Amino acid sequence: MSFNNLGLPSSLIEALASLDYKQATPIQKAAIPHVLMGKDVLGIAKTGSGKTASFVLPILMKLQVDRALKNRHVKVLVLVPTRELAMQVQEVFQEFGNLLPKHIKSLAVFGGVSINPQMIALQNVHVLTATPGRLLELVASKAVHLSDVKTLVLDEADKMLNRSFQEEINEILALLPKRRQNLLFSATLSKEVQEVKSLLLTNPEVIKIEEKSESKETDIELINQSAYLVTEERKGPFLRYLLQTKDWKQVLIFASSSRKVDNVVLKLKKNGIEALAIHGKKSQGARTRALAKFKAGEVRILVATDLLSRGIDIEFLPCVINYELPRSPKDYIHRIGRTGRAEASGDAISLVTKEELHHFKIIQKKMGKWIQLSYTEEVDLHGF
Repeated sequence: MSFNNLGLPSSLIEALASLDYKQATPIQKAAIPHVLMGKDVLGIAKTGSGKTASFVLPILMKLQVDRALKNRHVKVLVLVPTRELAMQVQEVFQEFGNLLPKHIKSLAVFGGVSINPQMIALQNVHVLTATPGRLLELVASKAVHLSDVKTLVLDEADKMLNRSFQEEINEILALLPKRRQNLLFSATLSKEVQEVKSLLLTNPEVIKIEEKSESKETDIELINQSAYLVTEERKGPFLRYLLQTKDWKQVLIFASSSRKVDNVVLKLKKNGIEALAIHGKKSQGARTRALAKFKAGEVRILVATDLLSRGIDIEFLPCVINYELPRSPKDYIHRIGRTGRAEASGDAISLVTKEELHHFKIIQKKMGKWIQLSYTEEVDLHGF
């Protein structure tokens, strides 16, 4: 599907093509015209479907017509659950904003770093992408005002609307003008998203991009899934065996806790395998550097908690490994969905202990796809 007939100017379409954005995804084709018209939108589409561009492109186009603003009174507010997603959304605003004739200033703010540079940078910002906690700190410091917000976006709305953010979201909503455009984008239509639809959205356009997964097919059909039955004692050596015998240029490994992530990285390094860790207990600077090095191909292996399972787009990632299974089938989908993106195939491997077999069966049942389980007793792990 081309970007033609979506209400975008031909000059922008040509510029998008120069960046290899030649085809609009289904969610982009469905959402962009409604956002341009100022309608409220609820967009449900799988991870990696192009939801971010669905709101970034039309928002930037509308701001080309109406750029006037009072200093520190943002016109567009995008709320996201994590620092990493805030930075990624900001990158998209910058990338597309650079294609337009009139400059639109955008900024991402989040906790874990000094607030002072963010306070200074908020001069004359049109589009602010923020995590809720840091946004409220900036509001309290009078570094930003929300009374002129014309468009509110909740990205990863299913995560934004759970209990951990509920109080902060309510505080922010109370600061916004009642007349505004509301855009909710989510990978899943959770109970929280359904509830807020009636409270937040006015006559919304509801866009749900149906994938084969809706008929018990996986929406990650390009991913080659496999699993290995391994004892806890052999899990580390077997992981190193895979990393050293397979020709993956990049590997993202998921573990269940910050402590386990650090332990996996430590063992890999002791065995001569360079890897970086990323989790919630790392400083924002360390997390940013680790993700940037991984995306740039400067380090082959990144080990992470579920912090990195949602909303983070790593193009053409060839392999994801579940060193430990996630708690829920939904988290499993988000984890392995980091690969098999942009119509490229990918591998997703799970290391499963005997104690996890029942949980793994539940994951497969919920996903509607059965994965072949291979036994590893015969694999010689001497030297790994």
